[in-house]
Amino acid sequence: MTEDWSDPDRVTARARERLLSGEVVMGGPRGAILSSWQRCQVLAISPDRWAPPYEADLDLDAPLVRAARPTFDWLQSRITGTRARVSLADRQGRKLLRRVGEASLAGRLDAVFDAPGFCFAEHAVGTNGIGLALVERRPCRVLGAEHFTEHTQPDACVSVPIRNPLDGHLEGVIDFACDVADATPEAEYLMYEAGHAIERRILEQATQRERALLRAYAAAERRVHVLDHSAGTPAAPGTPTGGGRDASLILGEKATELIAEGHRAAVEVPLGQGLTATLLCRPLETASGVTGFAVEALFPEGPLQHVMPSTADTARVQRSPDGSQRTSADTPPTPRHSRPGPAADPASYPMADLPDAIGPAAPGRAAAVQLIGVGEQGIGRLAVAARRRLTLLIEAGAHIGTTLDVTRTAEELVRAAVPELADFATVDLAEPVLRGEEPESGTVEAGTMLRRTALHGLHEGLALYPVGHMVSFLATTPQARCLAGGRAVLEADLRAAPGWKAQHPERVERILAQGVHSLITVPLRARGVTLGVASFYRRTQAEPYEDDDSALASELAARAALCLDNARRYTRERATALTLQRSLLPRELPEQTAVEVAHRYLPAQADVGGDWFDVIPLSGARVALVVGDVVGHGLHAAVTMGRLRTAVHSFATLDLAPDELLARLDDLVIALDQNRTGASDDAEIIGATCLYAVYDPVSQCCTLARAAHPPPIVVRPDGTVQFPDLPAGPPLGLGGLPFEVSELHLPEGSQLVLYSDGLIEDRTRDIDASLDLLDQALAHPDRPPEQTCQAVLDACPTPHSSDDVTLLVARTRALPQENIASWDVPHDPAAVSEIRAAAMRQLSEWGLDEAAFTTELVLGELVSNAIRHAKGPIQVRLLRDRTLICEVSDGSSTAPHLRHASDTDEGGRGLFLVAQLADRWGTRYTAGGKIIWASQPLA
Repeated sequence: MTEDWSDPDRVTARARERLLSGEVVMGGPRGAILSSWQRCQVLAISPDRWAPPYEADLDLDAPLVRAARPTFDWLQSRITGTRARVSLADRQGRKLLRRVGEASLAGRLDAVFDAPGFCFAEHAVGTNGIGLALVERRPCRVLGAEHFTEHTQPDACVSVPIRNPLDGHLEGVIDFACDVADATPEAEYLMYEAGHAIERRILEQATQRERALLRAYAAAERRVHVLDHSAGTPAAPGTPTGGGRDASLILGEKATELIAEGHRAAVEVPLGQGLTATLLCRPLETASGVTGFAVEALFPEGPLQHVMPSTADTARVQRSPDGSQRTSADTPPTPRHSRPGPAADPASYPMADLPDAIGPAAPGRAAAVQLIGVGEQGIGRLAVAARRRLTLLIEAGAHIGTTLDVTRTAEELVRAAVPELADFATVDLAEPVLRGEEPESGTVEAGTMLRRTALHGLHEGLALYPVGHMVSFLATTPQARCLAGGRAVLEADLRAAPGWKAQHPERVERILAQGVHSLITVPLRARGVTLGVASFYRRTQAEPYEDDDSALASELAARAALCLDNARRYTRERATALTLQRSLLPRELPEQTAVEVAHRYLPAQADVGGDWFDVIPLSGARVALVVGDVVGHGLHAAVTMGRLRTAVHSFATLDLAPDELLARLDDLVIALDQNRTGASDDAEIIGATCLYAVYDPVSQCCTLARAAHPPPIVVRPDGTVQFPDLPAGPPLGLGGLPFEVSELHLPEGSQLVLYSDGLIEDRTRDIDASLDLLDQALAHPDRPPEQTCQAVLDACPTPHSSDDVTLLVARTRALPQENIASWDVPHDPAAVSEIRAAAMRQLSEWGLDEAAFTTELVLGELVSNAIRHAKGPIQVRLLRDRTLICEVSDGSSTAPHLRHASDTDEGGRGLFLVAQLADRWGTRYTAGGKIIWASQPLA
């Protein structure tokens, strides 16, 4: 109620005309007014008819009226001399009390049915202050043309709901009305002040009833003292005898429950440390007819069966559902002599004005008696309900948001609400939320398609939308209204909720026929973003929802919405990290003939990790196999993984040995970590593990080095599974320690299995057990790598792995000897022509005459350079693979450099010519020197 008080008639009147003509109105009037108009249309209320119904049997001296009369007398003095009037209506919208500023107004108002007894509910007369406040259950303002009927459009109204301070129930509405031209913002504050004054009077009425009950208790105790001098020894008010503060809390809670149950009873209550007390609950009635109950505590020497009542009416002891002993009888036990102590919640009152009902204690009795509390049954129920609501919130806080999964969090919300708050509950979320995104407009509006994400409770046989169903709520439904208003909407009686029925009349009628009678809808909103709506229904619980239930549902939904938004943000971040990681991993493995490869990558369930794998073709028909794992999870790990994978590719093109490549990678990780020093948003230290293997199909030798990565597994052609004991090496980023190289001979048909630690590390089994499972799964050499991958994952399932799982299986191949040709070259320039001639003959045997010209030029340049600039021994080798590879090796470690000769230079064009003719060329070092190679594509 903070909007501008300027006359909205011009804009609002046009919007109302469009609505009545059947157009869709999206803007103009305030949201609450537009929703009210839409409900009036559903109810078929005529805008030009004014006929509020009248009820003659109203109690015009009800407690609400008695509480409001002093305030209305005060309001009379404030509005005297004006054309304003104030009215009091009950929770059904029926006027109970009225005051006018000018006496002449009374007759004119009576003539138009604006008097006590007439109903001003929204369903009776359309949009007005009283009806809107009852529907919205909050202070409302209706100005001029915002009224639905033409009769009330000259008026401006301010209405404030009145609630019972004890239970929060809506008791009625206080309404201020005047001409539109006379409306001022001061009317709001006047109604707020008047409403609070009436609520204070309602609380005072309850206080007076409590005081009357205490006086009745004291008077009864005085009579008992006169008639029965064998009463027990009274205990002083305050802490129960021998129990301490904890005992006071235990007894107070139990006493409140007994008052709420509302019948005579005796219950033995354990206080701990071997102490017990017996609570006696008996009825009280004041002279004015107020009924209630008093609860006294007896602290005997022994348990309940040793406490004998002072009358002949011996009660029957039985076991209550909570395990305590309860005594019931047709007549209450004779009250024992006691001094009234502090009253139990909801209020505690001073005892100075009570009559002195306490006489001297009777000697000879060991039991102490103390008054724990007095109260009315309804107020006791409120205290019990409040404690249950608090318990529900505490339990919900422990059970909602246990995961970062949107669907699971929605299911936890509905499970937390059933059965304490609702008989069944539903959660409907916007589709983008389930993908981790925000709704396109940042909010969910009426008409937005929502997906039913969770449904739980006593809904069997009900005609409800199932989980997964897409639904769009009409603007008149409670769901759409709560989304539009951003707050909970309460429909205490669904049979009188036409807006809800309009969604699907046939389905709704079936739901109502099955006992569903009350509904609360709450928007799920967190950090300024509306995610969806939660709906809570009552079916078997007879009591309709009240404002306290609405407040509880709002608090529950607010906590769940925050958890949902956390899950949504996590889903978005995880999807982003997973997309990034998948984009950085190889989409398709490169073509090569050295090994047959299959792979699997499974992201972690909790968060994306930094695992990667790679297959890199190298010179000489060789291939590099790589598996690595970056420390940590999330975007940071994915980005670091991408950097390291790129670096491995770059180092691999240099034909570095595995140990040297890991050493350079180690230096890179250290440099990356040092560059991040002091960055507050990057607190994690970069670290990684890696296994780098190079397989040569010519020699069938595999050279490996690892940096703290799990060692590979070798499956021999005969089915033998071996776990080679390779030097572990330090993790990348540690620095200062060398990496060691190991060599394995892998006959053709062997399988080399590389994997990350996520495959073998699982919280449900030991690593040795995982290795045993791998041994059994891999002992089938006849399987192709693709089947081997699947068999391994089936044998070592990781459904709840907290780390990524990477698996790379390579079956080795050998380059046939007939595809290999080599010659030793004398250190003599004349040998160049002989080598070229031999190479031409070999190409002719292979049927590669079309490559003869290029090969002759390339070999001539490379052999000439080796003879001229290097030292022996010199050797030439031709490899027929997917490409034709020419290799010239020598004993020198000096690498040639490509340069661009000038026009006057006599030499320096050899390598330039090789680079132009060959598809690729390069240099790799060996233990005895170097190899210069060049490859040509084969048609």
